[in-house]
Amino acid sequence: MAATNHRVVTVFGGTGFLGRRVVRHLRNGEFFVRIASRHPERAKKLFGSDDPQLQSVKADIHDELEIAGALAGTYGVVNAVSLYVEQGQETFHSVHVESARRVAAQAHRAGVERLAHISGIGSDVASPSLYIRKRGEGELAVRTAFPDATIIRPAVMFGPDDAFLTVVLKLLRRLPIYPMFGRGLTRLQPAYVGDVAEATARALQGTQTHAITYECGGPRIYSYEEFLRAVAHQAGLRPILVPMPFAAWHALAWAAEMLANPPVTRNQVELMQVDNVSSPQAPGFEELGISPHTVEEILQEMLRDH
Repeated sequence: MAATNHRVVTVFGGTGFLGRRVVRHLRNGEFFVRIASRHPERAKKLFGSDDPQLQSVKADIHDELEIAGALAGTYGVVNAVSLYVEQGQETFHSVHVESARRVAAQAHRAGVERLAHISGIGSDVASPSLYIRKRGEGELAVRTAFPDATIIRPAVMFGPDDAFLTVVLKLLRRLPIYPMFGRGLTRLQPAYVGDVAEATARALQGTQTHAITYECGGPRIYSYEEFLRAVAHQAGLRPILVPMPFAAWHALAWAAEMLANPPVTRNQVELMQVDNVSSPQAPGFEELGISPHTVEEILQEMLRDH
């Protein structure tokens, strides 16, 4: 496979919701892309096996040797691996901190020039939320191991087959009386997943080589209630929105987590208690030359496709 005349970028988590879109944008940007995942056959299903500029390799982010193998001869690396529900050995600490450090350290050791680490807006080592705290610790671990890393912090992401907008739409259709998180005042700045993927690819293509953190928030800030009303309006629905205290959501989520596929988790409830908005001081889509899509634009496409 002739990767010699193209710069190779390895994408960990390249079959995931964001990762597969990052792969496509890098591929369009003339990179040779190596998709590193625990299930390489998934990559072949997603991207086919006849593109000479794509290579699928088996690599578990908990395994030093497999990471090193996936990084051999690589110009850049993207770590798009994330975890939203802890299961057994897969904990927020093992994935967002230890594995993030492992990928960054191996990339540094291999002489990789560029590393883009996907985190999230609001990541904070001092947060009472375990998920948000581990995201923050992960950023520190990455910067310690690879000082010039680029950190991409998306706001809550939406797009076809997501776990956010699609779920909200489904629930709005099913529930004429819709229970809101708290009083619906939490502020959100949803970002289209395709825009975040393009931002990641552009960050790797850019000339910027020292440490930088991009915060990728969409073009509009909504309160949670405004967001629900906007989605309902696009879908031609008129739900009655009812406030529901966060304490009740926590109890509900605690019980739901006993199910195989919980409809709501305590982690999601905690995330909905804090604003998810980019800092006006942080560089973002604009600095990368991207005009982000609105929720309404993408939702119209999603509704047309169904």
